[in-house]
Amino acid sequence: MTNIVVTAVFKPKQDQTQTLIQELKKVKIASREEKGCIQYDLHQSMEDDTLLIYEVWEDEEAVQEHIVTDHYKTYRENTEDLIESRVVSKYKKI
Repeated sequence: MTNIVVTAVFKPKQDQTQTLIQELKKVKIASREEKGCIQYDLHQSMEDDTLLIYEVWEDEEAVQEHIVTDHYKTYRENTEDLIESRVVSKYKKI
């Protein structure tokens, strides 16, 4: 079984950084409680308002279960108008 690392990089819209952080904190708390979640951390760039979520999941099945949870769906809805861009990448250990 290979752990999956997910990174999500967010560029908030102007004047939306704090609101976006609050929404990301909510999904962080709920996600950490999920079966299969090994790590789920929120970071902010020291250079600008870019935000990064760094996640580690037990396997791809855990990732797929995560994206159908109510708290994930709520986070997506609540952040739609706060984000200029969002780039998500998945990695496996080699």
